[in-house]
Amino acid sequence: MTAPKALVAGNWKMNGLTASKKEIEKLQSMISENGANCDVLICPPATIIGLLSGKGVEIGAQDCHMNISGAHTGDISALMLKDLGCHYVMVGHSERRSDHGESNDMVKSKAIAAQQQGLAAIICVGESDAERENGETLDVVTAQIKGSIPEDAIVKNTVIAYEPVWAIGTGKTPTADDVAEVHMVIRNLLMDRFGDEGEMVRILYGGSVKASNAHELMSVLNVNGALVGGASLKAEDFYGIIATYQ
Repeated sequence: MTAPKALVAGNWKMNGLTASKKEIEKLQSMISENGANCDVLICPPATIIGLLSGKGVEIGAQDCHMNISGAHTGDISALMLKDLGCHYVMVGHSERRSDHGESNDMVKSKAIAAQQQGLAAIICVGESDAERENGETLDVVTAQIKGSIPEDAIVKNTVIAYEPVWAIGTGKTPTADDVAEVHMVIRNLLMDRFGDEGEMVRILYGGSVKASNAHELMSVLNVNGALVGGASLKAEDFYGIIATYQ
């Protein structure tokens, strides 16, 4: 079974205004001119999703509510995201887990909501610095994987993103061997969950990914792309990571 096509996804977090459409257009132009041997995704703030088109660049969301509609002021449902043209939605990002107290059960409920609307759920997992120092990385990631993937999930609508919390936006990155160890554990969990087809679930690495370290990180076994934060905000920086697959 061949490896799945890589996915390079940009998480803009709480950054981006209507003028940021120019960066998407610039990225689309670069892809059109130079190509991209991977799938490319941008997850901008919800306020500008509807302004962006997907020519060469898929558009996704950073979160969704677990319910399809109702009295949930300020929240956005997976159905609304689908209506805007999204194909992906992140769930369980470490900043949601820490800032909003999202449990594995909540993350699973959001993934179910996304998948029921035909969206692919990018399920995020990763350990804190304290958990890493205590040698709990594999236990934490294993619990998050087992607790966050819906029972009815299929390979086509499931992506896993491993982001060690201590590496997000800090400039710190784990070694290639560290990444390989965690991704192998994740792959084995996915094989247990999906059988042989578990080899085709994309596992992204995230955490201070930039053009200068992308080649080393993307070459690690069972790394099928990247979830990129700050380096995805500018087309030139983001394309430098995408070009790793050229």
